Amino acid sequence: MNAETLEAVLGRLPDLRIGVVGDYCLDAYWTIDSSASEPSVETGLPTQPVRRQRYSPGGAGTVAANLAAMGVGRVHAFGVLGDDPFGDAMRRLLVEQRVDVTGLLTQTDEWDTPVYAKPIRDVTEMNRVDFGNFNRLQDGVALALRARVEAALPGLDGLIVNQQLLHGVHTPFLQSELNALMARHPEQLIIVDSRHCPEHYTDCLHKLNAREAARIAGRSYGAEEVINQSEVEGYARDLQARWGRPVFVTNGPRGCVVAEGGRVQVVSGLHIVRRTDPVGAGDSLLAGVTVALACGETPLEAATFGNFVAGVTVQKLFQTGTASPDEIRAIGASPDYVYQPELADDPRRARFVDGANIEIVESVPANLRLTHAIFDHDGTLSTLREGWEQVMEPVMIRAILGAQYASAGETLYARVVARVREFIDKTTGIQTLVQMQGLVELVKEFGVVPDAERLDEHGYKRIYNEALMGLVRERVARLGRGELDVSDFAIKKAPEFLRRLRAGGVKLYLASGTDEQDVIQEATVMGYADGFEGRIYGATGDTAVEAKRVVLDRILKDIGAANVHQLVTFGDGPVEIRESRKRGGLAVGVASDEVRRFGSNAAKRGRLIRAGAHLVVPDFSQLDTLLKVLRVVGA
Repeated sequence: MNAETLEAVLGRLPDLRIGVVGDYCLDAYWTIDSSASEPSVETGLPTQPVRRQRYSPGGAGTVAANLAAMGVGRVHAFGVLGDDPFGDAMRRLLVEQRVDVTGLLTQTDEWDTPVYAKPIRDVTEMNRVDFGNFNRLQDGVALALRARVEAALPGLDGLIVNQQLLHGVHTPFLQSELNALMARHPEQLIIVDSRHCPEHYTDCLHKLNAREAARIAGRSYGAEEVINQSEVEGYARDLQARWGRPVFVTNGPRGCVVAEGGRVQVVSGLHIVRRTDPVGAGDSLLAGVTVALACGETPLEAATFGNFVAGVTVQKLFQTGTASPDEIRAIGASPDYVYQPELADDPRRARFVDGANIEIVESVPANLRLTHAIFDHDGTLSTLREGWEQVMEPVMIRAILGAQYASAGETLYARVVARVREFIDKTTGIQTLVQMQGLVELVKEFGVVPDAERLDEHGYKRIYNEALMGLVRERVARLGRGELDVSDFAIKKAPEFLRRLRAGGVKLYLASGTDEQDVIQEATVMGYADGFEGRIYGATGDTAVEAKRVVLDRILKDIGAANVHQLVTFGDGPVEIRESRKRGGLAVGVASDEVRRFGSNAAKRGRLIRAGAHLVVPDFSQLDTLLKVLRVVGA
């Protein structure tokens, strides 16, 4: 979905009218603060004091809330609530979001408003407390609900049918009523998202997750078992053939499979740097898919738009998040996709150039004629900063735990370490200052350090740089004294590879997330700065200026977007690979082992493939073969 189409969809949303019929649940978040706990007079057990309580619509309410938040002009809710305070809260929350609640009925007997109460202690969600598991929908209420839906249907641009609860509104009686309604309105856009009974609805589009699709096909998977993409595509194809309508099958972070007209296409998952919470992601995607279809977009474009919506909401923790038009626009303007996750996770699938350790992830374009080459520095050419992760990790852990660094319990400490390692892994290659902005968010997330003691990104960067530059200065000094030489800090044959590219008429650029003056100094120390002829770029202190993006855009401006086949990017981090891939350039991942300076790093290989690398090399030791693959003549 290009920017023009994205804007067109967002612009048409205020004119849409969408209905949502289904299980309206309330999500309750209760933040427990044990500091105010006291023994119960009645039981003697310690109480669990609630410091904060928050409520938001869940189930069909999440879908309705997402539609309203993204700017749909009129959202109609159809469901059943209990005669209880939670039902009142649900109505109030939906009205606050401009949802029409005249279709929400009340059943006074044998019905509680469904509630998922989620106690949270120390940023960890504890066992849920559920209401509504023993509900029984009366046939008379079901008939009244169907009548409300049918009366509104001619005025709707789309209807979403949500089924989430085993003991919700979707009784066999209501299913038959809704099926009859669908059969009477075959021209209406109706999409069903049913957790337990999608096969009971036929005259409609379907959105399912991979496990739901597998169950209908007679397959079952364990909770930790991965369903590979080819299987998901097969399930989607079979279901589309069975129902004769488009089918959308989500597969978690691996994206969404779209089956229509006998074709199966995949919308890749999004690369999200921040911590994510997948709860409600399917509802968000469903809302996005529906509005895009109502705007006349193809199922593939609709799934892409829904993917953007879900990409926003998964970043909102401990809440059933929604996505505003500006948030959708921000993530959709330049999306970061995850490429070939199965290949990334399984090196047994790797294909190599004959007799070489050059992995072919995707074939090199036939029209490749290189004139410009961009290199990342640290880990791609140089290992002067090898070990930066081991420097950054303790800096971040200490920043997050503050005065409690030495006294924090084992559980909290382990959570912080795991979170920091995940963050460093996801942000490899971006500007240090941007990483430190992420650290500020991590400090807030854990809430151990008081606000008054929290530093900004510049303060944390100073601490990190002081630790890292001590390591770099010591290595540079040893080079200067002749105790070590350039080969001790260069990825295998990197300097020679640079020389050979220049001999083949290729212009070289160096672009790094490290501060620019440091990149220039370190490239000079390594002896290859002159080969870049002044084209060395790094961080300038402005997080809005990403050196790798700037260089790519500058080159494309010079050579023209039609000549992107003349551009290659080499890097060991996801950022340069993603940015090159977005612009259509060839991306070569360097999965370097920075300790040995030759051979492959398996973790890097996976990251680089996910980022979109066309080729992956461990180093430049097989430079003759690599130059041949890249079709560089005269090198």
